[in-house]
Amino acid sequence: MLSLKKAHEVFLRVLLFPVTRSRGQRPNASEVLTQHLLQRSLPHWTSFCVKYSAVRNDQFGLSNFNWEVRGTNYHILRTGCFPFIKYHCSKAPWQDLKMEDCFFTALKVINFGIPTLLYGLGSWFFARITETVPTSCGPVTVYFLNQEDEGARF
Repeated sequence: MLSLKKAHEVFLRVLLFPVTRSRGQRPNASEVLTQHLLQRSLPHWTSFCVKYSAVRNDQFGLSNFNWEVRGTNYHILRTGCFPFIKYHCSKAPWQDLKMEDCFFTALKVINFGIPTLLYGLGSWFFARITETVPTSCGPVTVYFLNQEDEGARF
């Protein structure tokens, strides 16, 4: 039987801080984003979550930005919502999103990240639709709150 101290440690490591687990090589979050868009045949839009523990967070600090995949531009809304990173991707022409990026980042700071934490915890309970995305470091599971219709537009 686990001691209370050991149970507390397991709880913190597995549930609260899964990033600390050593799982070998992890792909960049940007690679998962790109591979997901390619796997979906460059959809008009998509919205998904990926666990922090499954990727290296190479897009830290980016909230709203352009992302090009094979000549197709996407506007990406991205937020850390522990234990996930949440992406909302919309196919759109390139435009300067620096002001929007600063605005969304400021909102997160002003709110101390509390709304994004609550969104992440809610996603943890309700994101039951999954898809496996191949990466250079092996497969990564992405999570959806809603079933997406292939080829759907806004």
